[in-house]
Amino acid sequence: MGFGDLKSAAGLRVLNDFLADRSYIEGYVPSQADIAVFEAIATPPPADLCHALRWYNHIKSYEKQKASLPGVKKALGKYGPADVEDTTGAATDSKDDDDIDLFGSDDEEESEEAKKLREERLAQYESKKSKKPAVVAKSSLLLDVKPWDDETDMAKLEECVRSIQADGLVWGSSSTSWLWYQKASDPVCC
Repeated sequence: MGFGDLKSAAGLRVLNDFLADRSYIEGYVPSQADIAVFEAIATPPPADLCHALRWYNHIKSYEKQKASLPGVKKALGKYGPADVEDTTGAATDSKDDDDIDLFGSDDEEESEEAKKLREERLAQYESKKSKKPAVVAKSSLLLDVKPWDDETDMAKLEECVRSIQADGLVWGSSSTSWLWYQKASDPVCC
């Protein structure tokens, strides 16, 4: 991430391309990010880099309000497009910080005892996992069959419903519900 060297023509071209569809480095108002990039530019960009020149002149107009602009000023390499490698000095310094061990372990390698214990526990876990039966997926479906009128033969209707065959389909119980001396429904479980 970064613009590269903003004192070179290549860095200014990257800045110009970055500002082609933006007014500011970050967000929609001038911020400390704009000031950090502005201060890294030695001279105003040439006229052929119109977006960078427009932005430069605009940020230059905030000369007196620099300190009051919102945001926190970060290293120059933290701003800009992600696909450009940062060649500033701050980026090379931060790569050396990767060697810091926050947890204070002296050795990078696992001890033989710890490695053996870990392998033993993994083997126990695998053996327990292999003994468990495989989970069979099951679904429960309730068909609520309603007759057209009170003269419908519910036993024949249930027989027709149970004649449906499919892989893994097991028909369960059924019951006929009555509502004010009329057959209301015949729920069938499967």
